Amino acid sequence: MIATDPKKDLDVLVVGGGPAGATTAALLAGKGRRVLVLEKECFPRYHIGESLLPYCYFTLERLGVLEKLAGSGYVKKHSVQFVSTEGKCSKPFYFFQHLDHPAAQTWQVLRSSFDKMLLDHAGQCGAQVLHEMNATRLVLQGEAVVGVEAADANGRTQQFEAPLTIDASGRGSLAINQFNWRLRDPQLSKISIWTYYEGALRDEGYDAGATTIAYLPQKGWFWFVPLPDDMVSVGVVAEGSYLFGESKDPAEILAGQVDLNPWIAEHLAPAKQMGKHWVTGDYSYRAKHCAVDGLVLVGDAFAFLDPVFSSGVFLALRSGEMAADAADAALSAGDVAAERFSEYGLQFCAGIEAMRKLVYAFYDETFSFGSVLRKHPQLRGDLTDILIGNLQKDFAPLFAAIAEFADVPEPLLHGGPLVLAQ
Repeated sequence: MIATDPKKDLDVLVVGGGPAGATTAALLAGKGRRVLVLEKECFPRYHIGESLLPYCYFTLERLGVLEKLAGSGYVKKHSVQFVSTEGKCSKPFYFFQHLDHPAAQTWQVLRSSFDKMLLDHAGQCGAQVLHEMNATRLVLQGEAVVGVEAADANGRTQQFEAPLTIDASGRGSLAINQFNWRLRDPQLSKISIWTYYEGALRDEGYDAGATTIAYLPQKGWFWFVPLPDDMVSVGVVAEGSYLFGESKDPAEILAGQVDLNPWIAEHLAPAKQMGKHWVTGDYSYRAKHCAVDGLVLVGDAFAFLDPVFSSGVFLALRSGEMAADAADAALSAGDVAAERFSEYGLQFCAGIEAMRKLVYAFYDETFSFGSVLRKHPQLRGDLTDILIGNLQKDFAPLFAAIAEFADVPEPLLHGGPLVLAQ
């Protein structure tokens, strides 16, 4: 349903048109809600995070975009594999061996076209989208959020109002910054340097599209993600003090790290590096709250987890879907108070925690998943479930087994809604 005035007559304002915002907007517009998306950039635009988990399938199916994905030409992904510091590749975790469903085949995507497809789809569902509209401030009425102040491409400031605002503004989270809600995970404070290569070696058959995680000796890891047009995305993740210890040049640093893992070095030997080198840090954080009256946080605007298991797009899609359902129920009840989103925050944080525990184990220098599975082979299914994004189950037996080999962190207690005293 189209609003008669893009500044008024709205049910929902969505700040940010990435996967989380586009998903929320599409689903709410599909329910007849009057939705406006404010996106600061003009799509298509570049973004990292190209590897989809199998369980992205179910949100993408609900959105109705699977046919577009199937015809996209994206690289098909059937597995994830791990490479030791000596360059030895593990037996791949083939999704189809665990999941007898079309979701067992997923994709390595170009985020520029993938994100545009999702945002265009939100528009087709009835959401209005304003590009180059940079939300700069949440507008408050007392303690409640009642809208957003935004600047257009010419710097002109406008105010938009709606009963409910969805903050999907990504890692630059509008709410986190305005309310000082960013709480970092100190044990997962990493830096990443990445770039692209043309003509790299690829494995054969089903492994041609595999995500490869390659270890660095006691320091971090590489990702190796095959993309269309004979390109691969390659990045290194480690402590900043290690990566920038001897050089400040990202290209020089990445090239030096490539030489430290034989598998990565071999696969990149015939390749040509393309484009710029990118750097980012402060990987893992979670907002103090997922909601306040009139406001809900989704995707990276709420939380970001170290990307070792390619969880970013999945968590964005899933949070957008969950928040859309909670928002529709709240709007139907005429009550957008923060406590309406308690279950959303509880379920989403529980899913993040399962992945977070696995990330902690991954970074333990003495730990290997192989050791756990050799002693507890019956838990391979649980481990694979986390890797594919099937997070709505009890993983206590798995983490009890992992705790025999590595420290398992206590769950973070923050992330629920800010419920104000009545």
